[in-house]
Amino acid sequence: MSLDGFVTGPDLDRWPGFGKGGERLHAWLTHDEGRRLSRATFAASGAVVTSRRVYDDTDGWAAEGGFFRMPVFVVTHRPHGAVRKGDTTFTFVTGGVAAAIEAARAAAGDQRVHIMGGASVIQQALRTGLVDHLRLHVVPLLLGSGTALFDGTGPELDHLDTVDTPEATHVTYRVGRVET
Repeated sequence: MSLDGFVTGPDLDRWPGFGKGGERLHAWLTHDEGRRLSRATFAASGAVVTSRRVYDDTDGWAAEGGFFRMPVFVVTHRPHGAVRKGDTTFTFVTGGVAAAIEAARAAAGDQRVHIMGGASVIQQALRTGLVDHLRLHVVPLLLGSGTALFDGTGPELDHLDTVDTPEATHVTYRVGRVET
């Protein structure tokens, strides 16, 4: 996310996916330390939860022989049959974020469930109380507007770890109780 809290830039209708200026939010993934952090996250995970928009916008990842190489649960309002791309199976869940997280937990076994957004999915997941850790990749960028990661409410966070890279600061928190 940007320093001012956005996970996309403005004008998503004219700049699909990242919004105007938002492509820089993911530049950390193209450098060695960022790739290492991402690989470690996925290596510790047994399933992924994401949004329909992220699925639609990153279908290219899916086409690369199954980028995730684990079950992916896509939160959506539009029913869709399962899709298999290489070693990745995408299951579309219409019962909401909590249902997707529960299905992902069952699929992940003893491994983690990685929730990768979009912003609405992350906000909903935090509100369910089913999230125990939050890692933010904070990019030194001010977007001014776009899609905000947080909507003004949320849980208490306890700092666990910070990793600095030239492209982003990666902060991990333990998630406490949800404030209402």
